Amino acid sequence: MRFSYDNYHLTALTDDAYLSPYKETMRLRREHVSDAERRITNDGMDLMKFASAHEYFGLHFQGGKWIFREWAPNADRIVLVGDFTNWKEKTEFAMQRIGGNGTWEIQMPGDMLHHGDLYKLRVYWGAGSGDRIPAYARRVVQDNTTKIFSAQVWAPDKQYKWKHPEPESAHEPPLIYESHVGMAQENAGVGSYTEFKDNILPRILKMGYNTIQLMAIMEHPYYGSFGYHVSSFFAASSRFGTPEELKSLIDAAHGAGLSVIMDLVHSHAVNNEVEGLSRFDGTLYQYFHDGFRGRHEAWDSRCFNYSKPEVLHFLLSNCRFWLDEYHVDGFRFDGVTSMLYLHHGLGPAFDHYDRYFDKSVDEDAYTYLALANKLIHQIKPLAITIAEDVSGMPGLAAAVEGGGCGFDYRLAMGVPDCWFKLINDTRDEDWSMEYLWRELTNRRGDELVISYAESHDQALVGGKTTIFEMIDKEMYWSMRATDRNLMVDRGIALHKMIRLLTVSTAGGGYLNFIGNEFGHPEWVDFPREGNNWSYHYARRQWHLRDDQDLKYHFLADFDIAMLDLVKKNGVMEKGLPRKLWSNEGDKIMFFERAGMLFLFNFHPSKSFTDYPVGEVPPGEYVLILDTDEERFGGYKRLESNQHYFSEPVVQDSVQRHYIKVYIPCRCAMVLKRVPPASGAKLSSRKK
Repeated sequence: MRFSYDNYHLTALTDDAYLSPYKETMRLRREHVSDAERRITNDGMDLMKFASAHEYFGLHFQGGKWIFREWAPNADRIVLVGDFTNWKEKTEFAMQRIGGNGTWEIQMPGDMLHHGDLYKLRVYWGAGSGDRIPAYARRVVQDNTTKIFSAQVWAPDKQYKWKHPEPESAHEPPLIYESHVGMAQENAGVGSYTEFKDNILPRILKMGYNTIQLMAIMEHPYYGSFGYHVSSFFAASSRFGTPEELKSLIDAAHGAGLSVIMDLVHSHAVNNEVEGLSRFDGTLYQYFHDGFRGRHEAWDSRCFNYSKPEVLHFLLSNCRFWLDEYHVDGFRFDGVTSMLYLHHGLGPAFDHYDRYFDKSVDEDAYTYLALANKLIHQIKPLAITIAEDVSGMPGLAAAVEGGGCGFDYRLAMGVPDCWFKLINDTRDEDWSMEYLWRELTNRRGDELVISYAESHDQALVGGKTTIFEMIDKEMYWSMRATDRNLMVDRGIALHKMIRLLTVSTAGGGYLNFIGNEFGHPEWVDFPREGNNWSYHYARRQWHLRDDQDLKYHFLADFDIAMLDLVKKNGVMEKGLPRKLWSNEGDKIMFFERAGMLFLFNFHPSKSFTDYPVGEVPPGEYVLILDTDEERFGGYKRLESNQHYFSEPVVQDSVQRHYIKVYIPCRCAMVLKRVPPASGAKLSSRKK
């Protein structure tokens, strides 16, 4: 757990009575994890030591000479080619087999290779051959003219010197700013690590987020894949800059008190054979499953064989590499559902517990994820791990010691689906408050979740941002601060309410995709043939947020105030939300959390006077935030800092306390109880 909870105790996985029929399967699952760890560590080696393949394989300068090693068991011959050989084969660059497990090695004089040299492996097998980028390459670059990728010797004269330690924000509930370095800039083109450090970090700090999630960091040949078709797992994408520039970005974030996590794509790998791992040594099954299990047809990619010790060696070492080399503070594991099930989560509905314990589960993948979580937290106890899983497998974010998989958090992927279902498919007057409450608070008691209203997923090609779904073309014509447009007013009001309700019911953390906090319009689309290779939708239009004559800044200012309230009042640390009242006809929802009252009126037209709120602790309450404030683009129908006093009401011989409020339509209010002064008596006065 990344932080201490007050009055919020997670239940044990074994407390779930519905899991009783599956106890034996869960026991076997735990044994499978233990057996796998014993097998790969030979009952003596530390898991951390096992996860150090990157220090052995790949290119290293040691003892005044270059040493290069590669694992390619099916290869008959391997030759190192590059700038230093004029890309021709030379006898002195032929590698030699060492040992009996398919490891190849070459040792070269220190003056043979130089910083910046490009190189590849020419691999021969049976009747075939091909050029390959080394699996453990730490630097891969693309030629601007030929578009060909090559590994690059990276040995600058000065190694990067880290300046800042792990930030204190690792002890807080994560408020995550999901970011893509390449699309973070305003101009059409690819942004850099340095531009992100100089231009975006200050914005994130001002906004109040404490964690940055960096997407698309692992090298990928096709920019339009959004970084999810990885080719070189140990190389930071060179299209954004150098390794030192990425380190400088992470270091600067740490210096500002921000944690940095990254998307880790171990669910599949790119199909490419020259750039990636597919058919690396002439076989399709070196790193992946052979046959149909080795292909992800929906994603057109390759699927790892998590039962092979060599694959575990590679992937676990990859986890350690990013922690050690780049000082990241954790990972969002991508595509966990696809990993966990042989059907990749495509087709069957997860409508019964049987789905989590039948023959469709890839137990080897589950074992890998459990070992990865154990390793990551051994290396960095405060690391954050998040599972992107839509299936809801029990125990995924429960402790390994208690039979779980060990993730710290899972993404609440049903929450944005809930919001988009309401926005797209349901009239405002038909929104169900019970459905909303259930979808936003329905989570396992043994797990923490990261809630979000929208991520990059909702706005990718074919979708729109939340605000654009609600306002559509009116965003092009009616976003001046002085404009009054019913569709725009509705969208802005709901945008604020949706985010406030999402963060105030969150069960562990909150996430926002870069730019969505100010209502970034349109969608996300990377340059491709279908859009004439345009970068128009692969950027962030910060000028919209900065222009005080436009409405976007209202949403951004509200986001700042909302996160400030969450942090100052410990909303996520102080217990679960406690529902007080909901009414389907009035479209009203009230709940209490962290000593505050959260009041929502989703009705499109009805405002209510003297609406009773109870049962509440007796005392005085003050309005500390409302979505209708003028500074947030609202109509200013409420008086700021208004005070309310509880009134006792006897019902069924029991005295209960209520307050009465005026709550306008499409408005949310947050009231905080004022600590009574010593010796003060409660009053029933209202203001």
